Amino acid sequence: MLPLAHPARHPCLRPAPLRRVPSPARARLPDRARARTLAGARPPSAGAAETETASTSGGGASGSVLSFLCPLLKLLGGGDPSQERNDVVEVATSSISSLARLPWGSKVATTSGENIDSATSAPTLQLYEFEACPFCRRVREAMTELDLSTEVYPCPKGSLRHREMVKKIGGKEQFPLLVDASAGVTMYESGDIVNYLFRQYGQGRNPSSGLLESTIFTGWVPTLLRAGRGMTLWNKAGVVPAEKLELFSYENNSYSRIVREALCELELPYVLQNVGEGSSKMDALLRISGSQQVPYLIDLNTGFQSGDYKKILSYLFKQYSVNT
Repeated sequence: MLPLAHPARHPCLRPAPLRRVPSPARARLPDRARARTLAGARPPSAGAAETETASTSGGGASGSVLSFLCPLLKLLGGGDPSQERNDVVEVATSSISSLARLPWGSKVATTSGENIDSATSAPTLQLYEFEACPFCRRVREAMTELDLSTEVYPCPKGSLRHREMVKKIGGKEQFPLLVDASAGVTMYESGDIVNYLFRQYGQGRNPSSGLLESTIFTGWVPTLLRAGRGMTLWNKAGVVPAEKLELFSYENNSYSRIVREALCELELPYVLQNVGEGSSKMDALLRISGSQQVPYLIDLNTGFQSGDYKKILSYLFKQYSVNT
């Protein structure tokens, strides 16, 4: 049993008045933005899930390739993710992965001034995905460029909870799955999701061709270089926190990638606050952490906060191990 404390909220952030779910979590954004985050957003009903569901061809191909790669990459990978790692290898492979994905997922596609309106009317988004999936990655890149926050429900191979949720919500086990509770939309297929996000929240912008056409080549580079990190459930995972964790990050940051992989391997749901270059949430991060560096993890269950990726990894695997 985890010792759950409830420390005071950050003074610069406050919960948004959204509908509650059985296991509520409160994401917090800047007062000046008054953004409605995903915390507490309820997935649409089965009927709503049928309102907009994309075709399954791309996701099916992804599933078959990843089914082949999972055991191979696990064999070649770094072993138990909770054990001490070779930091040089970890950072080098993640950095090369970031280079392969430049320029996507690093900065907001509009200037911060143009993006303030979209921040004040932030959508109630939920994303079911797993870190190693190249098709999920393009959706996260789009969210960084659009300065969108989302609830992330990691669905690693061997998932104990969230893959079942995906089948109940969308009718099939395919990733990524996006739920936009504010619009009553549920959809699969990364290309369709990216187009939808830009159409709905992109202020008239179109997604760059790289977001829609890079999967076959550079899209697979991070998955291969990271040897399947963020692909399968850790064998000692299983602890479910009362409140979702909160991660300030942006998609193509090398250190943030390593933390997101761990969150995925532990199947820990979290509120992802995207803070790419030009983000409207950067001031909030500065007030909370005293820096604009990412990743920055907040765990309201215990009061843990850190911007050191090594400390974050150590904390996550100790705190959320079934042996703890």
